[in-house]
Amino acid sequence: MIKILRKHRNWLMIVIAVLALPFCLYFVKSDTSLIRSDSFAEMYGHKITLIQARRVAGLYQLAKFLGLSDLIDGLTPIQASEDQKVTSFIVNLTVLRHEAQRLGVEPSESEIVDAVKNFPALQGKSGLDAAKYDQVEKEVLPSLGFTDEQLREIARDELCLKRIKDLVSSAVTLPESESRSNYDLLYGKNFVTVVRVKTTDLLNQVQVKDDDIKKFYDAHKADFKTEEKRKVELVHLALTDEQKKLKDKERIDALQKLADRANDFSQALLEKGADFHQVAAKFQLPVETTGEFTGSAPDPKLNGDAQLSRAAFGLTQQEPNSDPIQGADGFVIMHLAGTVDSRPLTLDEAKPKIVDAIKNGQAREMAQAKGRKAAETLRNGLKAGQPLGFTLEQAGVKAEKVEPFAIGDDLEPKNPDQKKNEPQGMILIKNLTGDLSPGEVSDFTPWVDGGLIVIMDKREAPDPAQYQQAKANFAERYLATAREWVFTEWLRDRQRESGLQYARG
Repeated sequence: MIKILRKHRNWLMIVIAVLALPFCLYFVKSDTSLIRSDSFAEMYGHKITLIQARRVAGLYQLAKFLGLSDLIDGLTPIQASEDQKVTSFIVNLTVLRHEAQRLGVEPSESEIVDAVKNFPALQGKSGLDAAKYDQVEKEVLPSLGFTDEQLREIARDELCLKRIKDLVSSAVTLPESESRSNYDLLYGKNFVTVVRVKTTDLLNQVQVKDDDIKKFYDAHKADFKTEEKRKVELVHLALTDEQKKLKDKERIDALQKLADRANDFSQALLEKGADFHQVAAKFQLPVETTGEFTGSAPDPKLNGDAQLSRAAFGLTQQEPNSDPIQGADGFVIMHLAGTVDSRPLTLDEAKPKIVDAIKNGQAREMAQAKGRKAAETLRNGLKAGQPLGFTLEQAGVKAEKVEPFAIGDDLEPKNPDQKKNEPQGMILIKNLTGDLSPGEVSDFTPWVDGGLIVIMDKREAPDPAQYQQAKANFAERYLATAREWVFTEWLRDRQRESGLQYARG
């Protein structure tokens, strides 16, 4: 940690605490965005007030800070935004507590104490770290409006979740025959032919008329605007060429000195009547000035650093100076020197974009129509026993052979070179392959630049000896996945039984 953070550790903790609260107050900005100001939802015939929901949102934040991944993953969907996760956590924690009471699940006092002691974020080299516990008790909990009682509360929830999961899914078993068939599907070698229908190949066939351009412009006029432009002044506090060669502690010490100087510069800008150029002169730092630039075409003086470009567009007339922005070899501080607001494009200015939009849209529709027809032609031709080459010619498409692969290859770690050599859309190819038997043809499936069709040529079973080696581990993993699925379905059913209704304005 660089010295600037150590120097201001206390007030930084206050800032972090303050910043945590708006998230809790704003978490409902999700697909339940029509929530009334006084109510979050109704479950089990009772209203959950927004105040109650905010409190549970705070428990989510606390569980996340403490590293309680089992509790969070068990009550929230994996593929979801942070706001959606919080909303799901509030609903599913309510369900969990209701079901724990109904089923008579109540952890003992000693179990709860032990669970708190084993929270991941509280661990040191030899178990519970008293200093970490004190930090949570004195800084994190108060920032959320909590006490150490909430540590016990989420420990109880975590234990209830584990017990109910065991109760719900303990009856789930998998016969070896099912485990073996799934292993064969995942690790058998697949030999497939891929047919791609590309949007870019059809663009030249699209003719765009002036009437179409005018109609499109009138319907989407609000979307066609020039990009906002910025002009900034900036100073660099960078390591010298000699200092850039330093390593380890010596390099860190050099960066710490720069960090202190950057912080002093930033503090000087906060003084009443401070002028960027005068402060720069006081610190003997040259000021560079960019030309006007857009977000998509940053000025060369920003050195292609996306972080600097984003920060430049975050500056306002009211807050014209950036905080020190750290790069690999130092810091940059920027000052807003000018803005050019976005304006609507005229029809002539927007015309190239409109032509591209129309051509791309029509080409996508053509690709989908061609792909669906090709899939049907291929399916019928192969069923009739026609040679693949002849059937491809009938469908008007070309084939691409893919190196044999196993669907389960994605479950194993890969080196970067292996991933680079994979054909485009390999994840989709594998998904489609799993539903096919040898000789079958997939439906046309949209993908980047059009879409694709997969033809299953053959599948070779994995080496039996390999299965015998991996059998126990695979069966355990597969059973764990099946039990997670059963619990998820159970939780979804209990949620429906709760009579969940989100409040609407």
